[in-house]
Amino acid sequence: MNDTLLNIALVVVLALFVIYAFRNSRKTKAKQAELKAQIVPGVEVMTNFGLFGTLVSVDEISNVAEIETSPGNIVRVHRQTLAKVVTEADAVEGAPRSVEEAMEIANREAEAKEKAGAPEFGELAATPVADETVAGDTVVDGKTENTPVVADEPVKKPVRRTTKKVDE
Repeated sequence: MNDTLLNIALVVVLALFVIYAFRNSRKTKAKQAELKAQIVPGVEVMTNFGLFGTLVSVDEISNVAEIETSPGNIVRVHRQTLAKVVTEADAVEGAPRSVEEAMEIANREAEAKEKAGAPEFGELAATPVADETVAGDTVVDGKTENTPVVADEPVKKPVRRTTKKVDE
């Protein structure tokens, strides 16, 4: 009796596995068919390895796709490396879409930081003040560099030495 129940349970589990695998393969085929319908020359695509560009042509016979990454630069890749068609909905809001746009944003942020000037009372300074050093910091050519402090060594506080001119 136990053997019969065990065999029935085993057959049911196997049947569920086969049904799940069949359903999953149908979903994958439908997704591939949808992607193939979307891939036409002129759309912006992304490859499996993260290369973005505009699709120039697709050769079904030799399985070669030509992607224009920047004006005048065409890359030939295997057709199956085309992962998806990039749409405006895929783009992250506020993220730059090109290197030039990213550089423009970085330049604007740098100009804003320069205009801000010195921090006011209560604000944190972005860079350490040159006169103040912390244990573990090394001052080289007027710049403070952080050096790791070894746990076994005692922490030595930097000594400030001033020279006084003595009139004789």
